[in-house]
Amino acid sequence: MKDLSVTLDGSGLRIGIVAARFNDAIVDQMLDGAHARLLALGVADEDISLAWVAGAFEIPLAARAMATSGDVDGVLCLGCVIRGETPHFDFVASEASAGILRVGLDTGVPTVFGVLTTEDMAQAVERAAVDRGDKGADCADAAVELVQLLRRLG
Repeated sequence: MKDLSVTLDGSGLRIGIVAARFNDAIVDQMLDGAHARLLALGVADEDISLAWVAGAFEIPLAARAMATSGDVDGVLCLGCVIRGETPHFDFVASEASAGILRVGLDTGVPTVFGVLTTEDMAQAVERAAVDRGDKGADCADAAVELVQLLRRLG
């Protein structure tokens, strides 16, 4: 069996991040984790681009624009949707995930889903905190790995 494993080396990669302002206290933590991890993986700070959007629903369109710009090798999508008393959560979470998936499939540019979908703020804090869940760092790993894998597959 041929092993197609790649190393997590971000040297020379250009990574875009689309971050939602809604629930920014959570998203800021995820952004901190993603940024620190990208730097640790060798991505140069000047090769990391950040675009803010209003909320998770708006992430896919900005991610698509970033992916098709030719300026990035991969896109991290960071946001947080917390369940409330109305079905709004279901619509936003569903469309954000479907849109982010579509960006990657349509453009061929690795696009990582980093939108937390939680029942309450406590769950969001647990998953986003750099010293605990650190989902931002997990997304950075996923982006670098997928960029490297797709390059290897040619």
